[in-house]
Amino acid sequence: MSGLDNVGTIGDPFMEPLTRLLFEFIAFIVKLIVLTIVFYIAGVLIVGKKRALLSDAFIIALLGIVTSTFFMAFIPGLVIFTFNSHKFGFGSGLGLIISFFVYLLLIRHYYETGWLGALAVAILAVIVFVVLAFLLAVLLLIPFLFLT
Repeated sequence: MSGLDNVGTIGDPFMEPLTRLLFEFIAFIVKLIVLTIVFYIAGVLIVGKKRALLSDAFIIALLGIVTSTFFMAFIPGLVIFTFNSHKFGFGSGLGLIISFFVYLLLIRHYYETGWLGALAVAILAVIVFVVLAFLLAVLLLIPFLFLT
């Protein structure tokens, strides 16, 4: 194995800064589109079409992505315990908890629902995201099954 095994990947240290910025921008746009669709579907199923607008889902996704990126990047990980000077926990744990709370606040505000409604939308959004990811993976895998 050489030191150049990951050249061309997103984490590549030799990648041009503008190329890295382009990859990050494309990833941001894809996240925004996917989360908008997911929050819209979950919102319509939980709070109804009158309160769950596509524009509200877009704002929830946009503000959620920006704030969660900030919290995950700048708030340190949550250390559960220390043993022989080794810290055990999970990275950006506190940032993850704050990000989840921010998403609940955004859902609660824009979908005009209570805390339980916001929690139900968040849980259903995760389920919808997993189902859509599975369906997309199956659809993208089907052409490869016939090539072998």
